[in-house]
Amino acid sequence: MSRWQYFARRLLLSIPVVIFGTTITFILIRMGPLDPAAAIVGPSGASAAQMQQIRQQLGLTKPLWQQYIQFMVDLFTFHLGNSWVFSPGAKAYTLIVQFAPRTIWLGFWSVIIALFVGIPLGFYAGLNPNTLPDYFASFGGIVWRAMPNFWLAIILLSVLSQSDKLLGFSWTHFIVQTSIVTPPDLSFFVHPVHKLVTDPGGWAASFVKAFKMVIPGAVVLGSASMGNEMRIGRTAVLETINSNYVETARAKGVSRRSIVWKHVFRNALIPLVPIITGEIFLLIGGSVFVETVFAINGLGYLFFQAAINADLPLIGSLMFIFILIIVFTNILQDFLYTLIDPRVGYDD
Repeated sequence: MSRWQYFARRLLLSIPVVIFGTTITFILIRMGPLDPAAAIVGPSGASAAQMQQIRQQLGLTKPLWQQYIQFMVDLFTFHLGNSWVFSPGAKAYTLIVQFAPRTIWLGFWSVIIALFVGIPLGFYAGLNPNTLPDYFASFGGIVWRAMPNFWLAIILLSVLSQSDKLLGFSWTHFIVQTSIVTPPDLSFFVHPVHKLVTDPGGWAASFVKAFKMVIPGAVVLGSASMGNEMRIGRTAVLETINSNYVETARAKGVSRRSIVWKHVFRNALIPLVPIITGEIFLLIGGSVFVETVFAINGLGYLFFQAAINADLPLIGSLMFIFILIIVFTNILQDFLYTLIDPRVGYDD
């Protein structure tokens, strides 16, 4: 079986998983306690007849099996419908496209922090066992992994809001003036090359400002992954550097640098693949709270607002997107395994 046949097979096998996840989503939002009619009416209330009329207009009085078929057909044909409560009449697709860039911006820097801090520290600790950097990386990995996102977000927000007293400088005026809790302005992405040529100073200032707005949330989201990568990277390097083929390479006179780059690092990356690709789970789950705390207003914030407002089409659309992301991330993980480790077969 070729690599592409293996990839196509994994895609086909993912279809039942997506169907099952979407079915569970339908059950939770249709048979749960959410009542869109009450959310639409609001605190003013309405008579039972008016509430029933609203439910009938929304199609909630149809038999459950008809609602299920319509729900599945709409999602799998990417007719995501319109928002009922959060932004009445607005297309769910439009809202997702509007809010997604902030989540992507947050997720990008979360992954960068985890990759370029956690993995190098873990590898360095593994190459220098029982030294001060090793103890620092090991202890730091445990501490970072143990701190829940919701707790770290609140603590970091409190520290930054009193940074002039606690840190000796004002975070809101550091480098560029920004607010601590505000959605990042990503307008510099519009024709960035043109802006860079005509006004490089203004483009750079906009980039730095957007980066500063999102970095506290990125530190919170990336902390758990960073701790995992530090610990697992250290362990993987220690196991690899003491393996038989590395000892054989040493006996043949291969330099330490060649051993590290050609043998140790490549093989130590194998157990890190599921950790790195698994960060998408943390981004989806953690971004709901982090975006709310830091007012980043991305997909996590949109999902939170849809849930508390019982906006069923918006909840279903977002859950469908999340399920697709998670499933295809798992496929990507398997695909990366075949690239990093040629010993992994395609027939499994």
